[in-house]
Amino acid sequence: MKLLLWLTVVIVVLVLVFLGLSAYGAKKWSEISDKLTQSLEAGRLDPNRQALFKTRYEAQDLEGLPAPVQKYFRTVLTDGQAIVSSLTLRISGNINMSTSSEQWKPFTSVQHVVTHRPGFIWDARIEMFPSIEVRVIDSYVTGNGLLHAAVLGLFTVANVSGGGEIAKAEFMRYFAEAVWYPTALLPSQDVKWQAVDSTSANATIVDGPLSITLLFRFNDAGLIDSFRAEARNATGVG
Repeated sequence: MKLLLWLTVVIVVLVLVFLGLSAYGAKKWSEISDKLTQSLEAGRLDPNRQALFKTRYEAQDLEGLPAPVQKYFRTVLTDGQAIVSSLTLRISGNINMSTSSEQWKPFTSVQHVVTHRPGFIWDARIEMFPSIEVRVIDSYVTGNGLLHAAVLGLFTVANVSGGGEIAKAEFMRYFAEAVWYPTALLPSQDVKWQAVDSTSANATIVDGPLSITLLFRFNDAGLIDSFRAEARNATGVG
């Protein structure tokens, strides 16, 4: 009986410790995310920056653009609609944790996006094992990239941040995902389009020292069919 009692006590203590670590990790992770969000919002709320950009889409903005790009915007936008300045996405699904095998894990996430100054914060929970979550922040904020992953939000397994390649990679993610909020791809939002052929065009966006160019291909319906960044040999489907 004593052994059973001690085992019960040990199990209860371990559960309480685990719950305590989980709660503490969630609190610390929230503080990290909140601080990044404040920086992200500061750029959006800067009146001097906002005054530089149009707040509504007008069909006349498309003059001079490559034909497939014009068709795309006329398909997905309505003349006079508001330009998206910020949005929040809630995403769930499964993510492959390996580049060489099938290791799919369920995840949930919240993603905050602003278009000026361009940036985003992807705050995700990935269930690696039952009740064991890895918290992940993937972000591009004020010209800096960040990839931070920690078990329970406490025990870091990856943490890369700053300018250079990590900033470029995260800025590229922002640009590639702009198909979800296509007003961000308009020339009035400082995106430069250059014709390639009848079904594709290059788009370039600049933020400080960073410049990203993606090759967009359009289908017969006028929608984006795929994009490609030669530098990373990355492809995506819109």
